[in-house]
Amino acid sequence: MASPITVTPWTADLPPARPPAGVRLFHLPTGSYDTRGAFAVAGGSFREQRVFAASAVLVQHPAGDLLIDAGFGADLSEHVGMLARMERAPHRRATTAAEQLRAAGYETGRLLGVLVTHVHWDHVSGLDSLRVPVWINADELRYGREDPHGAVFRHVSAGLPVHEYAFDGPAHLGFPASHDVFGDGSVVIAQAGGHTSGSVVVFVTPASGERFAFIGDLTWQMDGITRRVERSWLMRKLADVDPRLVRENLSRVIALRDRLRIVPSHDLAAYDAIPLLASTFPTPADPR
Repeated sequence: MASPITVTPWTADLPPARPPAGVRLFHLPTGSYDTRGAFAVAGGSFREQRVFAASAVLVQHPAGDLLIDAGFGADLSEHVGMLARMERAPHRRATTAAEQLRAAGYETGRLLGVLVTHVHWDHVSGLDSLRVPVWINADELRYGREDPHGAVFRHVSAGLPVHEYAFDGPAHLGFPASHDVFGDGSVVIAQAGGHTSGSVVVFVTPASGERFAFIGDLTWQMDGITRRVERSWLMRKLADVDPRLVRENLSRVIALRDRLRIVPSHDLAAYDAIPLLASTFPTPADPR
């Protein structure tokens, strides 16, 4: 079993963020799937069944909105069928991000695109019904186009415009390079490869001032943070392109755990502080 990660808590000031009024976050849960605890995190039990969340997060900003990841799509069964047999797991689809936006009466012209933490199937399946640009960096785009684990991404992103951003900003909260989406510190993408070639952490500061770190799959669930452990040896070999770099980036996140809210993509409870889109926007009246 991997030894616990030794970290020094972050004590320096957090980078300045000046989110304008109206920057808000909403959770769009799109379904879930099951795996064994032993596959979820080092030290997990084969007898324990874990539920993995598949979600999108809407970031509202006066300059335009973004979804962080896309969750499950309308053609989920087809996408699962594209996976290697050992990667298929019992899954449940809820309403897609596109369906939730439509039900909320959301003005889709405000959506600048989907900012993917990385291109694995359970983060991009929902692109099949979100016909908007994909926000992605060059390393992750190359991974998505070439790696066998990018098959679903290649399928659902076909014909979609690509917004390719560069890490043109300085180190950010210990991560080596960054990109400030709006120039006000409210949404900062940090370079955090290792799980995939160009995977990222997205730091978001809404108008409330509370800070969030959407860490993708640096760890799958919160006990990787609280227990300071990686994935199991087998899953590090199978799931990560550079396990050493994942451990390094995970240590950076763990150092921040007392300073902001950390949201691993597949831990449903980690989204508890973010309101559901469906509970915030009134459902449009039936025109009949």
